[in-house]
Amino acid sequence: MVITIITIFPEMFSGPLQASILKRAQEQGLLEVNIVDLRDYSRDKHRKVDDYPYGGGAGMVMKPEPFFTCLEDIAGNRRVHTILLSPQGAVFNQRKAQELAGKEEIIIICGHYEGIDERVKALACEEISIGDFILTGGEIAALTIVDCVARLIPGVVGAETSLVEESFSLGLLEYPQYTRPRSFRGMDVPDILLSGDHQAVARWRRAQAVAKTFFRRPDLLQEGSWSEDDRKTITELFLTE
Repeated sequence: MVITIITIFPEMFSGPLQASILKRAQEQGLLEVNIVDLRDYSRDKHRKVDDYPYGGGAGMVMKPEPFFTCLEDIAGNRRVHTILLSPQGAVFNQRKAQELAGKEEIIIICGHYEGIDERVKALACEEISIGDFILTGGEIAALTIVDCVARLIPGVVGAETSLVEESFSLGLLEYPQYTRPRSFRGMDVPDILLSGDHQAVARWRRAQAVAKTFFRRPDLLQEGSWSEDDRKTITELFLTE
C-alpha cells in the first residue's frame, strides 16, 4: 500500500514513521509512506502557501494553487483516493480504517492555520475528522490514520487473529486481558482463564466485552451483531442496574 501525505511540516513524521510496526511494515515492503512538502509547490520566492482571507477575519487561509499543482504532480491523470483532513469531515472509525486498508494507494491532505481554501475540496474524494476537538494542523490526524490503517494490511501485524478481537473490530470494546503473575497486590486473575476450557474462556471473554461496552460505550451496541447469549448478558445487566 502507498500512502502519500501532503504537509507543510514534513519533519513531524520522521520519528513516528521510523519506529515499531510502521517501520517494519516499510522495511518489509508492505507499506510505502511518502511525505510531500507543499511548500515545494509554492510560486512565492519565500515558499509561502497561505494568504489573508477574503471578507476579513483572523488568521490565514491556505491557498489553492499549491495543492492543485501538488496533486497533479503526484497523481497525474490517475484518480487516487484523496482524503482531506477537516473538522467538517465524517468521524474516522475502525470501519473506515478497514475500508481504506483495502485500497492500493491513498493521498492525505493536511491543513493548517485557519483553514484551507474551499476550492481545494474539489481534489478530495472524502473529508475525514478524527474527532470533535481542535488540533494545530492535520499532521497528527494523518499519523493516526496511517497507524490505524497500516496495521490492517495483511502481514503487517504478526498475529492477524488478534486484529479481529481488538476493540471496535466487532462493534465491542475488548475484553479484559491478564498475564503473569497470577496474583499481584491482592488482585487475582479470574479462575476461568486458568481452567483450560477454551469454550468457557471464549464465552467469558465475549460476556465481558458486551458488559464493558454496555457500561462504557453503549452507543456501540447498536452496531453489533448479537447472539442469544449476548442478549441474555445485556438483559442480566439491565436487571442488575
